[in-house]
Parts: sequence; structure tokens; C-alpha cells
Amino acid sequence: MKIALIPTIVLVGLAVVILMRPASPESAATPVLVELFTSEGCSSCPPADALLQKLDQQPIAGEQLIVLSEHVDYWNHIGWRDPYSDRFYSDRQGEYAKRFGLDGVYTPQMVVDGASEFTGSNSDLADRAFAKARSMPKIPVVLSAVSRGLQNTLHAHLQTGSLGADNKLQRANVYAAIAFDHAESQVAQGENAGRRLTHTAVVRSIVKVGSIERDQAFAQDIELKLDPSSEARALRLIVFVQALGQGGIIGATVQPVNAFSIR
Repeated sequence: MKIALIPTIVLVGLAVVILMRPASPESAATPVLVELFTSEGCSSCPPADALLQKLDQQPIAGEQLIVLSEHVDYWNHIGWRDPYSDRFYSDRQGEYAKRFGLDGVYTPQMVVDGASEFTGSNSDLADRAFAKARSMPKIPVVLSAVSRGLQNTLHAHLQTGSLGADNKLQRANVYAAIAFDHAESQVAQGENAGRRLTHTAVVRSIVKVGSIERDQAFAQDIELKLDPSSEARALRLIVFVQALGQGGIIGATVQPVNAFSIR
């Protein structure tokens, strides 16, 4: 993925019109990033995929669950190559494994706000993680002017609040993810042979778009290059702010992108 950035640093003392508007009930909900590491080659994964789809329906009052389905590639050698898999997501999961002190990676694994991990089909542990995430301070993250451009590009303006005393961080990274709103496969081989699998928010790319410094906010116009398979699909643009070292999530948002909104 190629990315072109037009940076503007917004100091805390400046008026930020978008961030100062009264919050709607939806925006008042606490955003919680839910990452599911999964694979179509894993027979234990479909129940976790189904749970993620249920969470995407926003069943918890006061929280906005921002879901990501990240398909790892280390199951591809046992008979079925997951068409949505990529080594990048395996590597991202590996970094979480190191940070959580795990012996290795596994599927299905759910990671909530970069702070809790557990078997991705365990709804009880998911509920506990969501309750914990609700109490964590978050900074505002706002997307505006989101549209598809010519030559399969996606454009948006991104703006965040500042790193302050609540989160005790000196710096954090800002990431943009592009996901298929919906995807499915008829699996012909491997552990799920004969099954039709459905997925939500299937991530196609995650790219770092910048960093936020202590006591500063962040504003940027971004242009993301879409892969050809995205052309006729409804997408989601997800932006999240994560502590260094692939740490906790301190802000997130999601914006749907219509399949045919050509600028």
C-alpha cells in the first residue's frame, strides 16, 4: 500500500472545530478495538468469526466495538490457502504474543484494545475485556471527507485529540486500516472443507500514518492506495491510536466507505 501524507500538527491551545462539536449518542460511546486473529484453514475459528459478527452488531450499551478480522497465513500449508491471509497479520499477532508473554501464536485469538487476549470464541472472557476497556481513557479520533478517488485511492481527513495526563504517554502511533465490510468463501480443502465461511471487517491493510506527541493533537489529510480487489466492494476505514511497542489502544474510529462513491 502506498500512502501520501499532508501533515499538520495542531497544538493544544488551538481551536479544533470538529472535536469541539457536541457529542452525539453514538460518538459518546467508548470506542473499543477488537482484533480477531483467525484463518479459514482452522476448524476452531468459525465460532470466533461468528462471535465477531455478533459483536459488530453493537450489543453493549455505552461501547462502540470496532472489529477487525485479521487473517494469518501460518495455516495455509495444510490444504487450504486463506484468500484473505497475509504474513503481516501473522507478524502483528507475533508482536502481541511477545508483549503478552505467550509461548507462541494461536487461532482463534481475540485482542481487545491491545490490552487483553484470550481464545476468540470465548464470549465470557470477551465481556470481561470489554468491561475493562470501558474504564480506560480515550482520546477523540475523527474522520471526515472520506471518499474514493480515481485510480483506486481512498481519501480522508484525520484529526485526533491530544496526548494528555490521562494516558501518561509521551508518544503514540496512528494507524489506518482498510477492511472489506463483508467477505465469504466456499472452502474446498483443509480442516473446513465443504463449509461456506462468512467474515466481517476483513482487514486488507494496516499502515502507520503518523505519530502523536505529548500535549499535541494531530491532523492530516491521507491518501491510501486500494488493492484491485477492493474496487467493487463496500469497505471500512478504521483509524486507531496505539501506544508504542504495539501497546494499548488509546483512541479509535471507523467510517463506512460506499462501494461506488467515486470522487
